[in-house]
Amino acid sequence: MKWLGYLLGAIVVIALGLFIFVKVYVGAVNVPLGESEADDQTLRAQLIVPEGFSLSLYGKVTNARVLRFSRGGHLLVANPNNGQITILEPDADGDGAADGSRVLIDELNGPNGIDFYEGWLYIAETDAIGRVRFDHETGSLTSDYERLVTGLPPGENHWKKTLRFGPDNMMYVTMGSSCNACIEVDKRRAAMVRYAPDGTGEELFAEGLRNSAGFDWSPADGEIYATDNGRDMLGDDFPPCELNLVQEGQHYGWPYANGAKIPDPDFGAGNEAIIERSIGSAFDFNAHNAPLGMEFVRGDVFPAEYKNAAIVALHGSWNRSKKDGYKVVSLHWDESGNITSKDFLTGFLKDDVTVGRPAEVTQGPDGAFYVADDYANVVYRVAYGEPSMPQNYAVTGVAAPTFNAEESLAHLDAAARSVAESAGEVIYNQYQCVGCHADNNNALKRLESLGQKYDVAGLAAYFKRPVAPMPVFPMSDQQRENLAVYMLSRYPGEVTGKVTGKETGS
Repeated sequence: MKWLGYLLGAIVVIALGLFIFVKVYVGAVNVPLGESEADDQTLRAQLIVPEGFSLSLYGKVTNARVLRFSRGGHLLVANPNNGQITILEPDADGDGAADGSRVLIDELNGPNGIDFYEGWLYIAETDAIGRVRFDHETGSLTSDYERLVTGLPPGENHWKKTLRFGPDNMMYVTMGSSCNACIEVDKRRAAMVRYAPDGTGEELFAEGLRNSAGFDWSPADGEIYATDNGRDMLGDDFPPCELNLVQEGQHYGWPYANGAKIPDPDFGAGNEAIIERSIGSAFDFNAHNAPLGMEFVRGDVFPAEYKNAAIVALHGSWNRSKKDGYKVVSLHWDESGNITSKDFLTGFLKDDVTVGRPAEVTQGPDGAFYVADDYANVVYRVAYGEPSMPQNYAVTGVAAPTFNAEESLAHLDAAARSVAESAGEVIYNQYQCVGCHADNNNALKRLESLGQKYDVAGLAAYFKRPVAPMPVFPMSDQQRENLAVYMLSRYPGEVTGKVTGKETGS
């Protein structure tokens, strides 16, 4: 079967070559990679909320993605790249920041979707759905973790799964596409799937949803609305990203059509019948804005204009010559059902420089909205009618770890390190990493501080689940480790103190 490995390697190299070609000659690749280097004061000074609202940094969590509050006020944060769920402790002293943090559960396979149902915490991993007993008063687990559904389509382009329980007490899971645009073999890809709470009764609820990373039930009409990321490589301004009104048994166009049932240039021809019966978008975001998490406003803490509005995190573009998105917006429905968008939290993008990427939103028991930023590794709190926090107040949480490259490599003796570095250099050259990470000002992402941001295990784990548009290369665990050793040796950064990444600030 060696030929299959060679074939996969060749495909990846060709894809990367196309990626580099687009970057250099078309100018349509413009993405922030790695992590934001902006400090807390820069973030607070640059971010803007509407008049009457206040902003605070609630906590620090590496790779903060999906958010969910327990009944006891514990904020659970999914960290898929780390294989963990982190808890931010309730803000008992009322200073606008979590009182501490801890890792609730780890050693998971890309956990993303999380929700509660009847005393259980449900977790959607990249290839499974599991659950564990959860005590809402103490924020602790009271049983072993068990997987209810296995064999979900793993990996590839959109490997994360989003999970929520509906008002019908059924479990809804969205599974992104395996590709940019293609005909899926596994029909659960690019779809919303529904299960009973025990994981049985799997049924395809809706199709044609390329990557619906966020969805919620409207308090106004009980309907499901879901964000969806439009496809790439069709220019700066097409196709739009979407908000869809998702109904059982319907098809939402992908890959045959985009937005308001506009035929796709690659897959539209010959599929006119599917396009005709598909459902067009309820609202169009700008192309490549990448809307992810969304949640409707409930209660009466916010002003009247926000009643039944939806708050949506726009993760931001990469397949665009000039960046766009990188903010949180509110969507408002008028009496005729027309939807308009307003800025809610902005300032993550300034002069084409990115300091944050909103990934998820959720409303807390206090009525405030919480925003996960997986680029700056923080969770923000946006409240109404409260004073803003001073810029120098302490923020607790799991801080982004800082490493020392030589300490990270100290477990290897000289001979083993030399072998690993040589093998890693071969891999670095094989996959043409220099095309994106050259040591010059034209690099897509320079790596001079890599050794401060990762140790060997962390960087190897990143290679397994990299941030788009970096491809997933077909490497073994040993190959990923060798590449990590070579990269840390080549890009050690400044000498710093080492932190574990699980310590809680004060």
